[in-house]
Amino acid sequence: MGSAGQWTGRRFTVRQENRLKAGRYTVSELMPDGSQGEVLACAEVKHLSLKEKITFHADASGTRVLFTIEERGLRGAGGGYDVWDAEGDLVGGFEEREIASLVRSTWVLDEPGFPSAVGRERNRFVAVLRRVWDFLPLDLMPFLWPYHFDFETGGKQVLKVDRKWGLRDRYVVDILIPGLDPRLAVAQAVALDTFQDR
Repeated sequence: MGSAGQWTGRRFTVRQENRLKAGRYTVSELMPDGSQGEVLACAEVKHLSLKEKITFHADASGTRVLFTIEERGLRGAGGGYDVWDAEGDLVGGFEEREIASLVRSTWVLDEPGFPSAVGRERNRFVAVLRRVWDFLPLDLMPFLWPYHFDFETGGKQVLKVDRKWGLRDRYVVDILIPGLDPRLAVAQAVALDTFQDR
């Protein structure tokens, strides 16, 4: 993708690390042999912020902006989130379908020029178990069972986001069609980790 710069691959890992005042995300290319490639982006999410805005930089120094996720209320009306490139042009957006998500988390992913993709939790049992877990008095124990999302357009799978086992959140993002902007796919994966259930 010309405008996406180095974002030419179709497989990425998104790793999350919790810190005292913020969570950090690191995005890396996933190599064909399953090994970790170069780091493509880093971002921090400040805890307890009223409006959501996550800026991804080229590295941990934070000197060069790559793209930004913003809650739509920051620039206008409407729910959901938009992804903007470094020049302020819209890459795409996504929002959670709240009613459908009561039982099984459901998101809608939009990129200009492409039909909307609907993403749902792959495993219905795990979806229900996560909701039961939220009602239990287990605040200090995170839900560790991995959950996965499949995004489809017209019955065709376009994107997969798979959470991996581990104490730290790690996701593998697979873009399954040409044309879907990798920055939008990565932003959606971060949203599944950060914005869900808020």
